[in-house]
Amino acid sequence: MKEKVLNSRKNGMGMLLLIILLYVLAILGLIVGISTGAAALLIISVLILCFGWILFCGLKVLKPQEALVLTLFGKYVGTLKDAGFYYVNPFCTAVNPAAQTKLNQSGDVDAKSGPIVIGQNAASSGEYPTKKISLKIMTLNNNRQKINDCLGNPVEIGIAVMWRVVDTAKAVFNVDNYKEYLSLQCDSALRNIVRIYPYDVAPNVDTTGDGVADEGSLRGSSEVVAERIRQEIQQKVTEAGLEIIEARITYLAYAPEIAAVMLQRQQASAIIDARKMIVDGAVGMVEMALDRLSENKVVELDDERKAAMVSNLLVVLCGNRDAQPVVNSGSLY
Repeated sequence: MKEKVLNSRKNGMGMLLLIILLYVLAILGLIVGISTGAAALLIISVLILCFGWILFCGLKVLKPQEALVLTLFGKYVGTLKDAGFYYVNPFCTAVNPAAQTKLNQSGDVDAKSGPIVIGQNAASSGEYPTKKISLKIMTLNNNRQKINDCLGNPVEIGIAVMWRVVDTAKAVFNVDNYKEYLSLQCDSALRNIVRIYPYDVAPNVDTTGDGVADEGSLRGSSEVVAERIRQEIQQKVTEAGLEIIEARITYLAYAPEIAAVMLQRQQASAIIDARKMIVDGAVGMVEMALDRLSENKVVELDDERKAAMVSNLLVVLCGNRDAQPVVNSGSLY
C-alpha cells in the first residue's frame, strides 16, 4: 500500500459558504413555492433542506502534525496531511484502527483518568475517539520486563521509545493496530537484545557476534544496547509505516530474588579490588624505603632485619586500623 497525499482539497471555506448559500436559496425557494404554488420548486427546496446536511460531512479541519486517511466505499482515496480546511467527498470515511487504543505514552495519557493500561479502550473511558492520526513524535514507555541475561541472571529492564508515523497508508492498512503492534515489537526486541548481554562485564562473553570476547554489558554499554534495540524495532515496524527515532533504557536492575546476592557479590569484588590496590601500593612503598635506606647508608640491614622491617611496614600500610607502635629497647637478637 502506497501513501497518496491529497494536497488540492483545501477549499473548505469556499464550499462552506456555497452550502450556506444553497440553504438560503432553498429557504427562499420554499417560501416562493408555497406562495406561488410551484410544486417543482417546493419539492426541490424541501429535498435540499432535508438532505443538504450531507454536504457538511465533507468538511474536514486538520491541525499541524495531523493526518486523515480517507476511504470511499472500501477503496483507499488518499491522505490529508497539511494543516488547513478541506472539503472532500461527503461519503468518504476516515479510517484509524488505533483510534480507540491507549498506550502508556505521551499523547495518550490523561491525568484525570488515572494510569493508562496498554490496550485500554478509549470509548470505555467516556472519551470520543478521533479518527485523526497524529504525526507528532510520541514517547512509548512500556512496562518493565523481567528477562534473563546471557548468563541466566534475571534482570528487570524498561525502555522508552521515541517514534512517529511516517506513512499513514502502511500504518492503517498493513497492520491491524499500529500502536499495539509497536508495543509488542518493542517487548520482543528488548528480549532479543538483552539476552545477548550480561548485566555486568563478564569474561569469555561475545556480545557483538564476531567470535571475540569483549567487555560489553547492559550496565556499562547502555548506549550501544539502546541503539541495537532501536535498530531491532525499526526492522520490525518499517512495514507498518513507523519510524523509531530513539530508544533509551529507563530502568535496569537485578530481579528482587537475586538482588541481595548480587549486591554482596559486587561488594566482595569491590573489596578485593581495593585490597589489591592497597597491597600493590604498600609493596611499592616498602621497596622505595629499602632502596632509600641503602642509597643513603642510613643503616645496614641484614636479611633477617629486612624481613622484619618489611613485615612491620606491610602490617602498618595494609591494616584497617591505626598502627600502635611498640618500642623495642633491646637487641633484635
